[in-house]
Amino acid sequence: MKTYTTLSEAINDLAKKGYRANFNIESDCIVCTEGMKRLRPHEFQIDEIYRFQEMSDLDNESILYAISSPQNNLKGLLVNAYGIYSETATSELVEKLSDSG
Repeated sequence: MKTYTTLSEAINDLAKKGYRANFNIESDCIVCTEGMKRLRPHEFQIDEIYRFQEMSDLDNESILYAISSPQNNLKGLLVNAYGIYSETATSELVEKLSDSG
């Protein structure tokens, strides 16, 4: 797995590899914002994970997931503040995202 210095560098490089959809977390799934496709934990896989921390603000951490769903012909990215999903997501979704890291 490649090492990236910044979040934007990782996003740009992964987009070149086909990860073009944007995902957001909902309580029991992730949602592709472009097509409003809802993916339950069993419908996607996490291909790569990158964590970033701003040196000027050590409390400001983010995590980037490169996600694919072959059955839905989707590849995209999910960017989130590290650990923030655990407050609103179901245990199944949190487990899927946590186990991959």
